[in-house]
Amino acid sequence: MAGDSRSARGGWDEGALEYAGLSRVRLDALLQEVLGRVDEIMDTQERLRALLDAVVGIGADLDLNSTLDRIVTAACELAGARYGALGVVGADGKRLVRFITRGVTDEEIAAIGPYPEGHGILGLLIEHPEPIRLHDLAEHTKSYGFPTNHPPMKSFLGVPIGTREHAYGNLYLTEKTGGADFTEDDERTVTALAAAAGVVIDNARLYADSEQRRRWHEVTAEITQLMLGEYDADQALQLIVQRSREVAGAQVAAVLLADGNELVVRAVDGPAEFTQYVGHRMPADLPVLQLLHSSSGDQIVIEDLAQLVKDAGGLTEFPESTNLARATIAPLPAGTSGTGGLLAVAMEQGADTRVAEGADLVRMFAGQATLAMERAQAQRDRDLLVVLEDRDRIARDLHDLVIQRLFATGLQLQGMHRLVQPEHRERLGRAVEDIDSTIHDLRAAIFELQQPPDSSSLRGDVQALVTEYAEALGFRPQLVCTGPIDTLVPGAVRPQILATVRESLSNVVRHAQASSVKVEVVIDGDQVVARVTDNGVGIGEQHRSSGLRNLTERAQALGGAVKVSDNAPHGTIVELRAPLADS
Repeated sequence: MAGDSRSARGGWDEGALEYAGLSRVRLDALLQEVLGRVDEIMDTQERLRALLDAVVGIGADLDLNSTLDRIVTAACELAGARYGALGVVGADGKRLVRFITRGVTDEEIAAIGPYPEGHGILGLLIEHPEPIRLHDLAEHTKSYGFPTNHPPMKSFLGVPIGTREHAYGNLYLTEKTGGADFTEDDERTVTALAAAAGVVIDNARLYADSEQRRRWHEVTAEITQLMLGEYDADQALQLIVQRSREVAGAQVAAVLLADGNELVVRAVDGPAEFTQYVGHRMPADLPVLQLLHSSSGDQIVIEDLAQLVKDAGGLTEFPESTNLARATIAPLPAGTSGTGGLLAVAMEQGADTRVAEGADLVRMFAGQATLAMERAQAQRDRDLLVVLEDRDRIARDLHDLVIQRLFATGLQLQGMHRLVQPEHRERLGRAVEDIDSTIHDLRAAIFELQQPPDSSSLRGDVQALVTEYAEALGFRPQLVCTGPIDTLVPGAVRPQILATVRESLSNVVRHAQASSVKVEVVIDGDQVVARVTDNGVGIGEQHRSSGLRNLTERAQALGGAVKVSDNAPHGTIVELRAPLADS
């Protein structure tokens, strides 16, 4: 029994040892599990700390451009991604209008080509704004593949970014460190970062909007200060387009003014390739202008100006437009002068087009442009009134003092004609004729003074024609203009008078062999008469009927007539008569 007892005690010892061994294994496993949990907790704490640091970092300042860059960098660091990008969705909610990248050099970007617009997997995240994790991009059915020179990418994590108003864009991460796939923790972390990024982006946009408004008030004060003094309209328009481009953050800004059925580019601010279009004329049937007309005069926004120009087939005429994207066009408000036009502001491709959408800055600047034109016209009218008043004073003095004295002197000389010796009478007669000619010239000068400085003068145009043909004739024709031809002759008749004078002088040069020519434009009752008289050999019946046919037809259309007759004893008279009132 004693042996059995020892055997029994020995059995108990082995069982106890076996139990103790099992307990130690279980304890080790438990400790390993506890340590694993501790590591997970530590990893979670580190990830949370990194997430908090990233949230604080992306909100370090309110500049939107640097904020977007920091968001992409923070997402790559949190998820351990080699490449990252943030795509900004356009106002249409269908394509990307901006693409901010990390991990790709500028040289690689240039080799790849244009940024993506949101097709394939990138478009899938736009259509369904939910997080996406993929083991291999190429295996997805929506995959379009990569363009030439694009770096290889396999694992993928996409997360949408939303603001208070709408979906702002998406975060795209590829190539997790070590070749692994992105995990659920990566997805949760980046999703949390995206939620914080939406708030930061919204605050940055609000700040940018307030800064634009502040800048607008400064610019308004600057433009107003300019218009309070003396200024040129082109100077004011140039300042307006310059400030509108700066405040809107645009690539180019331009003011176009209506001129008949065309628009004239009056002022441009931007790169040199755009400023070359100042003075360029554009037809009113352009697709952009048709859109403006269809909007009943309201401001319009074109999301892709380059595409619109391309569809209209105008890329060869306006190749610089390929770099333009979102454009805002506002018509100039109607002013008292009735001058129409528009102000256009266009962003470059890839620029942030979502800042200060509601500021309506372009419409405000368009109003400033109209005001500048109105003020400039008022200044010109005031200055013209001063000039005309001064001219009227000079004309009165010439008429009441100079001409009357010359006329009196002429009468005295005529009265002395019978009292002088016969050999002096001829000289005295020539002196009287010179006085009459001087009086005639003074009256012509008085009529010239009554015309606005910048207006077209019929008297001046006829005088220019006479001067033009003086060299070909070998002498200067005598010019006589009688009456207020610049004020009474209708605009439709003036071209016919000039055509008659030109045709007649041309015929004298070619056929007449004349030694003297007299050109007269006179007011005769309710008609204006343009008459060219020469002392040449005449133009012949054949040329008389054919060479002046066009002049006759045009005169008849005006309710007048052209008469060609002989000048006794030799020479030709060409005479145009037209009514002063429109027929």
